[in-house]
Amino acid sequence: MAHLAIAPGLPDPVAGTDATDAAWFPAEAVLSGEMELAFDHRRIATEGIEHARTKLEFSSLATAFCREEFTIAELQQVYEAVWGTELDTRNFYRKVQAAKGFITPAGTDRRSTGGRPARLYRSGPRTVLFPPLIRPTPSGTEENTRGEVE
Repeated sequence: MAHLAIAPGLPDPVAGTDATDAAWFPAEAVLSGEMELAFDHRRIATEGIEHARTKLEFSSLATAFCREEFTIAELQQVYEAVWGTELDTRNFYRKVQAAKGFITPAGTDRRSTGGRPARLYRSGPRTVLFPPLIRPTPSGTEENTRGEVE
């Protein structure tokens, strides 16, 4: 049996009765085969990672990893970390804005050391995103929900 939990700020894992050591590892180390895992644990981890990545496409889950008020750039960092890829900033901004109810303006800006202040947002009322934020495929194109390349 496997369980998938997606949560920000988890404590360090502690070894139990059947493990002499426990630690967090980057998902890419598991997916690439760089790490040796027992039994069918690689398959289980791969399926869990893919489920988490898909969850971000269709839900507002990514906002749970941001502060109460966040910038679009901070939200983009969550997607890039979970999807394991860099995203085009302008396309990401456009897609986030198109998903009605995903985020709402906080009405304030955050001052930085240079340039204009960044606009702040909060998680919106929607938990299911429409349109979804489809992640890029390795070729750089995006598949829509019907499997067609856009």
